[in-house]
Amino acid sequence: MTPSLILALIGFAFASSITPGPNNMMLMASGANFGFMRTLPHMLGVALGFVFLALCVGLGLIEIFERFPVVRLGLTVISAGYLIFLAWKIANAAPPEERSATATPMSFFQACLFQWVNPKAIYMALAAITLYAPQQSLSQVIAVTLIFGAINLPCVSVWVLIGTQLRRIFKNPRHLRLFNVTMAILLIVTLIPSLYTTLVAQ
Repeated sequence: MTPSLILALIGFAFASSITPGPNNMMLMASGANFGFMRTLPHMLGVALGFVFLALCVGLGLIEIFERFPVVRLGLTVISAGYLIFLAWKIANAAPPEERSATATPMSFFQACLFQWVNPKAIYMALAAITLYAPQQSLSQVIAVTLIFGAINLPCVSVWVLIGTQLRRIFKNPRHLRLFNVTMAILLIVTLIPSLYTTLVAQ
């Protein structure tokens, strides 16, 4: 991989990782509701789960999507339904003082698995492999996933930190409820580009 291609990949990884999407909306909401330390497993699950997803895409999953577009469509529909369910859970999250002692943020493994139903993550992985590992050789795929993972983790942590700062502001339960509802709406809005792209591709 040439230096210019590496720089281009770093730019793509940063732009796609730092911009709003299902992962970042959920991490910010988790930071606001649970704090940074309790959200840490969720954050690591996002970063490492995406690396594994991109690795699988580079090692052959991309061919399945290309040969059978209906698989991508079906996965997108399932993703949309699951994200709407998560949005409902965020919107109806109880304030800290009313929250059950059993309430927990998303776990590391849940966050890893979520990448497989996250439309933005899937399209990021497809674009990264297509653009920066065109031959899909093992060395190219590993290089792309490692660089992407190194960029992705600091980017998603920014959203958790934003959420933890907002946590200090939302002392009033009504303000926190309004924030959660806003995050739920934004989470659904992030579905629109992926749904549009998938439907147009059919």
